[in-house]
Amino acid sequence: MTRRLYYEDSYLRAFPAEIVEVRPAAKQYHVYLDRTAFYPASGGQPFDTGRIAGAAVLDVLDQGERVAHVVETPLQTGPAACQVDWARRFDHMQQHSGQHLLSAVFLELDGCPTVGFHLGREASTIDLDAPALDTARIAAAEERANALVFENRPVTARFYSAEQAAALGLRKPSERSGDLRVVEIAECDRSACGGTHVRATGEIGPLLIRRLDRVRGALRVEFLCGGRAVRRARADYELLSRVAGLFSAPPDQAPSLVAARIEAAAAAEKSRQKLEAELAVFKGRDLYQTIQPDQRNRRIHQISERAGPLESWRPLAQSFASSGPGAVFLLAIEEPPAVLLAVSADSGLNAGKLLKQVLQPLGGRGGGSPVLAQGSLPDPARIPAALQALRDSLST
Repeated sequence: MTRRLYYEDSYLRAFPAEIVEVRPAAKQYHVYLDRTAFYPASGGQPFDTGRIAGAAVLDVLDQGERVAHVVETPLQTGPAACQVDWARRFDHMQQHSGQHLLSAVFLELDGCPTVGFHLGREASTIDLDAPALDTARIAAAEERANALVFENRPVTARFYSAEQAAALGLRKPSERSGDLRVVEIAECDRSACGGTHVRATGEIGPLLIRRLDRVRGALRVEFLCGGRAVRRARADYELLSRVAGLFSAPPDQAPSLVAARIEAAAAAEKSRQKLEAELAVFKGRDLYQTIQPDQRNRRIHQISERAGPLESWRPLAQSFASSGPGAVFLLAIEEPPAVLLAVSADSGLNAGKLLKQVLQPLGGRGGGSPVLAQGSLPDPARIPAALQALRDSLST
């Protein structure tokens, strides 16, 4: 049975221990100590890393009454000096204590219980049982959580019987029997938890809510605490400063300047599209005049392209088809595999029905109006067969 020192002192960085067993495990080794301060992955909190007798700890596994430490170096049983990676441990303590605080605040202010927690490498998340929270509610929760950080309220962890813990009033009732470890933020939160935590809320540092997502019916809140929040705030400021620098303006003016540029770009794009449509009309008419009629008095123009959006060809196709009698415009694109067909109203053809009839046997889909249709194919290799079928249909 491994004595779990992290329950007793989350701030323990180095400790002596006895290696009682070493087991080979898939090119690695499981090292068992009589006592350990290395936290195994549990309750949404990742495992600790560090060193045991100089060997790097790659993973820590909870195996019931024992804790296995995964290393790549074979170690000998006996006394060993152990060191916990303190930077990683303290970061996890900040995030986990911050989660307890934030969950308590959302329950207090909005009546939203936490139904999930994940402490990630870059950011952490809680899942709330909440339909939606607007920006003002999120800002209020963040402000309240940081106010509790500034108050530097004590954070304690004690063991109670299940009956005693229930009598205390836990934020989330526990179904576990036996002794429970209860982490308490003074006059704020009580939760059953086996994780590592700070001694007071001031050590959580600033708490920053980053984004919201809807995941499986829950509202997922991404947040950062302590050093992570400071580094992210610095990165955000540097990004904003770089954007502002492009406009030779202070950061405070960057949002309005970006909005103005986006509006101007949208107007310019609209104008460009209008000019391209007008140009396509003239191109279509000129192109129609260059095509000699066939024996059925049809002017057929066929184009094959390697790649590109089909929609950009529609104005030219429509202009060509409306430029005179017997017009047929046929376009094929390899990536993504697609076909466009435009015909004049007096051509005696129904573009939508014809394209559907040709593409379906080839596994494609298509349709449209009598004068303009488009469709797709599952494989570029089937485009030649589709074009040949269309040409055969036009000749008959």
